[in-house]
Amino acid sequence: MPNHSYHQDPSLNEIAAIATLHCLSGCAIGEVAGMVIGTALGWSNTETIVLAVLLAFFSGYALTMLPILRGGYPLRAAMKIALAADTASITIMEIVDNLVMLMVPGAMAAPLDSWLFWSSLFAALIIAGIAAFPLNRWLIARGRGHALANCHH
Repeated sequence: MPNHSYHQDPSLNEIAAIATLHCLSGCAIGEVAGMVIGTALGWSNTETIVLAVLLAFFSGYALTMLPILRGGYPLRAAMKIALAADTASITIMEIVDNLVMLMVPGAMAAPLDSWLFWSSLFAALIIAGIAAFPLNRWLIARGRGHALANCHH
């Protein structure tokens, strides 16, 4: 019978997957909010995407900053850590997510109560997370990206 009482450090892939999911969570909060608001207000694709991107960066950074602030770091330091940890990942996710939304015929014009809107947005976010994983893995392996935030939690 194997002895499971020892602690095994997570692999680089596991760390990168957790970091990507964390980043995707923050990004998705803002992205969904922006898409819903822009669609509900009947804004153009450009206006909706700009709002979604701004909110995705805001919520992504905020999600990273919260535990750092709770750890006693000042706001300015927490902001610097979040910017260094998340900018590349959120940028990749936002580019991919919004390109997918634009490529799905009718997704950006679909009403909020439609299957097309929500399934397209869900698929776009999943694809964006998959696209960001290799970047996050590469950054973490070099002590950058989410590795910077994790050492401050």
